[in-house]
Amino acid sequence: MILMTTIDDSGGLLFNHRRQSQDRILRQRMLDIAGPSGLWMDSYSAALFTGQEAGIHVSETFLDEAGTGTCALLEDRPAAPYASRIEKLYLYHWNRAYPGDLFFDIDVTKGWQLISTTEFAGSSHDKITEEVYVPCK
Repeated sequence: MILMTTIDDSGGLLFNHRRQSQDRILRQRMLDIAGPSGLWMDSYSAALFTGQEAGIHVSETFLDEAGTGTCALLEDRPAAPYASRIEKLYLYHWNRAYPGDLFFDIDVTKGWQLISTTEFAGSSHDKITEEVYVPCK
């Protein structure tokens, strides 16, 4: 599985049980990376992709269902239980600090290798940083 998620400067995913932010250009980038095989997610995340449903697979057990080479968007749950299934990780940084109550639970400084970093302007953020990691061999 190729996991995609977005965090703030503190590693936060959610605050008060809702996403900290969202960005239209970032969502399109994720769909472009996922390509024709589509992007797996839960119904909470799918609400962001109204009008783009053709490339979306929605399931509350999407992390179990996403197969090898398949992209999955995680916003609202732990990732660590699925770490052994992650073949590539796209970690997007908002480059801002928001309050948080759910944090990304994989430490990419241990057991992961950074293979690329890209910065781009989003629709709601002047700078979004994309880091791509693979598990260390």
